[in-house]
Amino acid sequence: MPAIPASTETSLAQRLALHAKQRWPQLTGIHVCYHGQFGYVEGELADRERLPLMRLRYGGLAHHWGLAIHAPSTGGYEAAIWFTGSPQEALDLVCDLYVASTDS
Repeated sequence: MPAIPASTETSLAQRLALHAKQRWPQLTGIHVCYHGQFGYVEGELADRERLPLMRLRYGGLAHHWGLAIHAPSTGGYEAAIWFTGSPQEALDLVCDLYVASTDS
């Protein structure tokens, strides 16, 4: 698989941060770190706690990524679900599971 181009890394982080700001006010920030073909996404909560959310896999297209959801029970990432969509749609899916429940 191809490595993530620097321009794609920058645009991914920017798109996710903007989407989180518009859709997920519980998050005060989005942090993405990269390793090979993967982007690891964490959400920052108001108390500055970082919540691991997902791992995105780059497949050569900036707008379609593979998704593995962070599993708190194992500390790893579970790629057992089928997902096709944008990184913003992936963020919504994961935040519906983890972030919405922290706001209650």
